[in-house]
Amino acid sequence: MDIFSKIAAGEIPSYKCAESEQFYAFLDINPLVKGHTLVIPRREVDYIFDMEDEELAEYQVFAKKVAKAVKAACPCIKVAQVVIGLEVRHAHIHLIPMNSEADVDFKREKLKLSEDELKEISDRIYTEFMKLK
Repeated sequence: MDIFSKIAAGEIPSYKCAESEQFYAFLDINPLVKGHTLVIPRREVDYIFDMEDEELAEYQVFAKKVAKAVKAACPCIKVAQVVIGLEVRHAHIHLIPMNSEADVDFKREKLKLSEDELKEISDRIYTEFMKLK
């Protein structure tokens, strides 16, 4: 079982932002900006484009709801969606609140947030997500 599967199963603590039977969203603990969220399928799949069409469509719809919650909880101009997938061999979407393209530069220094800050942000996103159901 990979690290993201362990996170989704609750075996490794995370800052939950949203979940469904198929998908799980949690804060990146090394965020580019406050509210940087990862969205994963609970099923282990390495490459996003190896997902079946129906599952990929459901994944994107789930990520869209999470993005709306992120935007409501972390005011920004837009929420960027980035798929890189090399650092962890489990499909994942980065949702990044952005006010400029510099907010999506993965070469920049990551934020160091306290546990309290991360918990507060994830709680806000989760609350906004639950309003969308």
